[in-house]
Order: sequence, then C-alpha cells, then structure tokens
Amino acid sequence: MWQAETVRARLLELYPHSTVEILGMTTRGDQILDRTLSKVGGKGLFVKELEVAMQNGEADLAVHSLKDVPMELPEGFELAAVLEREDPRDAFVSNHYQRLADLPAGAVVGTSSLRRQALISARFPQLVIQPLRGNLDTRLSKLDQGDYAAIILAAAGLKRLGMAERIRSFIEPDESLPAPGQGAMAIEIPAGRRDLQTLLAPLNHTDTERAVRAERTLSRNFGGSCQVPLAAFATVDNEAMRLRAMVATPDGKRIARAEVSGAAHAPEALGHEIARVLEAQDAQSILAACKAE
Repeated sequence: MWQAETVRARLLELYPHSTVEILGMTTRGDQILDRTLSKVGGKGLFVKELEVAMQNGEADLAVHSLKDVPMELPEGFELAAVLEREDPRDAFVSNHYQRLADLPAGAVVGTSSLRRQALISARFPQLVIQPLRGNLDTRLSKLDQGDYAAIILAAAGLKRLGMAERIRSFIEPDESLPAPGQGAMAIEIPAGRRDLQTLLAPLNHTDTERAVRAERTLSRNFGGSCQVPLAAFATVDNEAMRLRAMVATPDGKRIARAEVSGAAHAPEALGHEIARVLEAQDAQSILAACKAE
C-alpha cells in the first residue's frame, strides 16, 4: 500500500488535474503465511490478483516490489516503469545482537528467502534457519515475542515504512548479494497501452531500470523463482555496469559466484554473459540439486 500511495503521489505531482484512485487488494501471497513461497507457488502469488483486475478493466496499472515479480510476465502485460532503487541491502534485525557474527551456536534466524538461507548457512553453519512469513509488523512481532534471535529483512521495506531504527546492522552485498530487483518498485500495465506508457515514462529511472534488466536476464536464464537460491545485483556508474551473481544450494555447501562488467546500455547482454560464467562453474548442477529437494 505504501508503494501504491507513493506512485499515486508522484502521478498527482506530474498531473495535478488528474484523479488517481487506489484499489486495495489482498493477494494469495499475503494470505498464505504458514508455508514458504517456494512450496506454494512462488513470486506470482503476489501479482496474479492484480493482473486479473487489470484484465477485467477494474484497474489501469499495478505497483509491485520488483523482486516479487515473476521473471516472465503473462502474455498481455508489460512493465511500464521502474522507479529509482531504494537501499538494496539485507538488514540484520535483532533485540540482543548487533550482527550475524555475534549470534551463538544454535541461535534461530528467521528468513523467508532461500537466497538468504544459503548465504547465511555458508558463512555461519552453526546457526539454525527457520521460515518467517507475514507482513513487516507480523515478522517484527515474532522477533519481539522471542521466536527468533534475529531476522533478516530487506532494508528497503524497513526504511520505506519508517522503521529504519529496527535495523541493527546492514549486511553488505559482499556478504549477502541481493535478490534480482531488490529495493526497486515497478509499474505493470496491460501491454500496448500507449496512453499509460506515456503517462508513466517520467517515473522511470534509467540506471535502475537498466540494472534490474541485467539482474532479471540472469535470473531468467536459470528459471529464477522462489525455489532457487539465486542472487544478482548490478550497479551503474555513468555508462558502465558491474553485475555480480550467485547460485547456491539451500544449505550453502555448493555456491557458484561470478562478476562481469560492460556497457550499461546493453544490460541483457551482461545478464547472458554472467549466466555463461556461472554455467562454467556447474551452476546447472547446483540448481538441479535445489529442484530435487
């Protein structure tokens, strides 16, 4: 809802004589909280109802957290704009500890992400990783009740909702490479709506849009979903792009990592290139092991 309100405010700034209404909806991803996303259908659970609303003419556009958007959109839909990225890092949240390295053996860490699970398990095999679902308030309340010694969340969500003070420390990309699209918001529309494309174009942030295209291209190469511990993070400096990526088994015992650099105006080419580098490290075997579990 914060994301929708933010886009509404931006549109009213651009077009003060227009009317922008929010159609609040609850998706399956919001409703199913007792199982991990990888077991109940993946990222599409957060967008399907919104796409149906657009298909039925109830809504003109949908605002998403880009990391929750499937790598392949259904036929008849497209992304019209990607807004400037918020902090892409993971955040360490705890009431008693400052960072992951401070947790004692056997401490329980909550996360809903196989990517985070793999990266934490690789560095701190003595910790216990447990699933954590629900909205931000629900996750924080579970921490406060003592169900977890610490939880790992996206820094962007905490900052956007005014809860940055809950962050004990940031986990830098060198230690926990972000998910494709993490920290970015995207606007989805019915394909071919030139009127909406024109209206939304000023909201598009070119550097962010290029970066996430590279990340999502890599993810698409490996069938990226909630069932795959995969990370991809691109940064843009003028016309140069640096893209880092990782695939792993959920236990973190097998990890392939890669980094490439190239022209920012050709993000898909970089995404395909880093996929080939990872494949040379037997990434397909790692992913096959994930899907077999």
